Amino acid sequence: MVKTKSEAKAADPVEFDLFGAPVTQIKERWGRPQYKKTQQNQLLVSTLKAAGWSQARIATYLRCDIKTLRNHFSRELQAGSDLIEGQALEVLVSQMRQGKLSAVRQVLALTEKGRAAPPPAPEDHPEAPEKLGKKEQLDQAAQTPPSTWGSLLN
Repeated sequence: MVKTKSEAKAADPVEFDLFGAPVTQIKERWGRPQYKKTQQNQLLVSTLKAAGWSQARIATYLRCDIKTLRNHFSRELQAGSDLIEGQALEVLVSQMRQGKLSAVRQVLALTEKGRAAPPPAPEDHPEAPEKLGKKEQLDQAAQTPPSTWGSLLN
């Protein structure tokens, strides 16, 4: 059984244009697709930042704009080295628990470093005399007349 346009229009909520073709929503968006952040990219950005790469260099490597990089990966850019160091410590501790002696030595060395005495506070140096501005210097000079004026005043 063949439906006419009016029957099809009543049964389905599909709209038809002036030429009788069904109107469908455009599925493609104009412009470039939005950047998608993945866990793999997060780890990569943290690693590259920990290695000392600049933001411009990381953005070039990921093939995105530097503003996109800052927008999507701000946490990784700020604390990238801490994140990577924490993950490395997790792996090291898991190897230590498996009984690997080299991992035990490394963990002990790191804990010794963490328990080391803080660096000594800087010694109190006598403060330098306060520098005076031009007006203050002139005021002080006016308070103490030169010794050569005695002959002029007599």
